[in-house]
Amino acid sequence: MREEKKLLVHEAVAHLGKSRHTYVVGFSHLTVGDVFALRKLLREKGAEYHVVKNSVLGHALREGGWPKLNPTALCGPTAIVTGGQDASAVAKVLCEFAGEKGREGKLTVKGGALDGKALAAADVTTLSQLPPLDELRARLLALLQASAQNLLRLCQAAAQSFFGILQAYARKTVEESN
Repeated sequence: MREEKKLLVHEAVAHLGKSRHTYVVGFSHLTVGDVFALRKLLREKGAEYHVVKNSVLGHALREGGWPKLNPTALCGPTAIVTGGQDASAVAKVLCEFAGEKGREGKLTVKGGALDGKALAAADVTTLSQLPPLDELRARLLALLQASAQNLLRLCQAAAQSFFGILQAYARKTVEESN
């Protein structure tokens, strides 16, 4: 491999290593303004958009230990989207941008990888439909809190029942002794 290509592969590996997820997108007929707008939206989520040659990306995926993607993902004009803490929020930006009026067909999600597992385009779409990470955390916390409250109520009910039995037994004992 030529030194120039090794340098490009090394740079792509560095981009892929920025997060636990990466998305491979195809672009055709995107204007400079479209790319600028997409990069701005992604930057708000902490993600980056980089155009990469398919051969370089293939080598970078192998060297970086990423899962093998669908071979059609590395056809045509290709870019990678990496970075950001919330994988679903980044996927949502991509899918919404691709579906905006006037941009249909200009940006296509080809696939990606999340936590060492390959994702098909449909998986990325499904991921984009999940609520944001903060909302999922809030829901989990609410479930845990509700479970703790239910456990507390159950313990209180058992204690109240036991106390009621003791009071009834005490009354019965007092009545029998009189």
